[in-house]
Amino acid sequence: MLLLRWITAAGLLGVAFASPEGELVKKSTVSDILSDIENAFTCGACEALLGVLQGLAHLGNDAFVDVITDVCVLASVEDKDVCEGAISREGPILAHDLRNMHIPSKTATLFCSTVFGLCDSPDVTEHTVEFPSAKPSNASRPSPSGETPIQVVHISDIHVDLSYETGANYNCTKNICCRPYTESDAPGNTSFPAGGYGNSNCDSPLTLEESMYGAIEHLVPDASFTIFTGDVVEGAVWLVNETEVTNDLNDAYKTRMPSYLNKVYGVVGNHDAAPVNSFPPAAIDTTIDSQWVYDTLSSGWSQWIGSEAATTADNYGSYSVKHPGSNLRIISFNTNFYYKENFWLYEETMETDPNSQLRWLVTELSAAEAAGERVWLLGHMPMGSGDAFHDGSNYFNQIIQRYDATIAAAFYGHTHKDEFEISYSNYTDQNANTATMMSYIAPALTPTSGNPTFRVYSVDPVTFGILDFTVYIANMSNPAYQSNPKWEKYYSAKEAYGSLVEPAITDSAAELTPAFWHNITAVFEKEDSVFQDYIARKTRGWKVELCSGDCKTEEICQLRAAESQYNCVTISPGINFKKRDTTSTAKHQESACGQSTITAVFADFQRSVSALKSSALTKLGSDFLDKTANTTSS
Repeated sequence: MLLLRWITAAGLLGVAFASPEGELVKKSTVSDILSDIENAFTCGACEALLGVLQGLAHLGNDAFVDVITDVCVLASVEDKDVCEGAISREGPILAHDLRNMHIPSKTATLFCSTVFGLCDSPDVTEHTVEFPSAKPSNASRPSPSGETPIQVVHISDIHVDLSYETGANYNCTKNICCRPYTESDAPGNTSFPAGGYGNSNCDSPLTLEESMYGAIEHLVPDASFTIFTGDVVEGAVWLVNETEVTNDLNDAYKTRMPSYLNKVYGVVGNHDAAPVNSFPPAAIDTTIDSQWVYDTLSSGWSQWIGSEAATTADNYGSYSVKHPGSNLRIISFNTNFYYKENFWLYEETMETDPNSQLRWLVTELSAAEAAGERVWLLGHMPMGSGDAFHDGSNYFNQIIQRYDATIAAAFYGHTHKDEFEISYSNYTDQNANTATMMSYIAPALTPTSGNPTFRVYSVDPVTFGILDFTVYIANMSNPAYQSNPKWEKYYSAKEAYGSLVEPAITDSAAELTPAFWHNITAVFEKEDSVFQDYIARKTRGWKVELCSGDCKTEEICQLRAAESQYNCVTISPGINFKKRDTTSTAKHQESACGQSTITAVFADFQRSVSALKSSALTKLGSDFLDKTANTTSS
């Protein structure tokens, strides 16, 4: 793929690129370039389009937002108000990226991979994380103590919609319903009235949040503490602003949780900012920052983590604190610095360690190791997921392998599914002996991904290893759900899986080790009925579909990949965006948590390029499309 760069006074980018047939194509106008790449579903075509978008970005944020909003509307990606609201928030960030991007470059390739799904992920840039000391030769995970376990609650992705209205339309044209967006959506005017405790097309009403806390108080009265792995704010991202996020965070952390839960260790989710996913590293020169998010979070968390740890959280959303009366250190870190949809990260040159968070993490783990402490790592996005940059995940995994004897486990949310991921010391030889760390991924409260849920861990009070976990759900199919949700046990991990390995792990004092979970994935491979039960549990029995063939292979691959370059995620156009459900009159979307609307705009490459030509002509006139680009080969 040949691509050349030149900038006119107006900032337009000229390109020369290889056609799908392999011959060098030279085009002299933006219009010609767009016509030629419209049906070229290649990485080269994507980089050519980036050149056009870069030229558009150089015309200013207003021009960029105006055109991309029109593309969103013309391509029928979202309702007009959603396009306008979301792109007015996201657009300036992408325009900032594009103005500073070199094309071609690794950054451009990553951008084309994430937004367009047309480039394979580039190889990881080699970087060796520095440690203050070598790993002790005798470092190993401690054996279970046999002492009476403690209980710890894990909640995640509550996505509380304070604008939810009982009786509002749950079958609307947005990705989040149960709001009176229009007069016909209002209570009393719709044939699809939302119940009092939520709907699968809507984020959590306040009643559901409080119902869960009440259930925790009743079912787990002796819980030692609660971990919350992020995402307080609801998903109507085209409307969310700083005022709402601040309100939502304060309501959750200062009002609701303290009324029911004795101690909560939280993390910052990708939704807990406005615009969504917007967490610029400190090194980026921009007037848009997330300091107000960190200020709000540290203020809410200080009641549980103390003023010293809250000061660290105020810096970049991370903190390290010793749990009182124990040998456990809780380290909460900001995974948004490794998240593909945090578009602030697409800078030239991309930072190896945004905000030096990995260096800080090494310092904290080194001190914990020296003090003989056990550590729980808390984050929002699982570092092995398809949403995680391969580079950041690789550097993070180096830290995991160095301190695997100190870290008892890692805990995440974000996916909204009941899942886990296994770390390995050698990903080319994955077996029980090379399995080194567990990532426990909690399902969500929000009904958009399945029955509302929370987890309860049985924990060794000395080693802080996970002995078992039990999932509780409120079944939305129960006729009594909308009047008073009944929270009940769904399954226990040890009861479901403990007897399936040899030797069996059924003793209540036995730890569910990384080796155990690897062996369970081997059982999944051999016994399909066990695997299908696991698939059903991902959504807590809600809208279960058979997973076989490539689906099964890729699912098991993901379970064995706490480092993201090994998760078997394949890149193809629109990989990050599932189309609207065409079997319904509504336009509901099943998108990843925090899905960018701009990513959705370009998921259908052909349609978006065609719409871009029309929009550029309408908004900017023929001068933009007829701009001459004098390209030469290199």
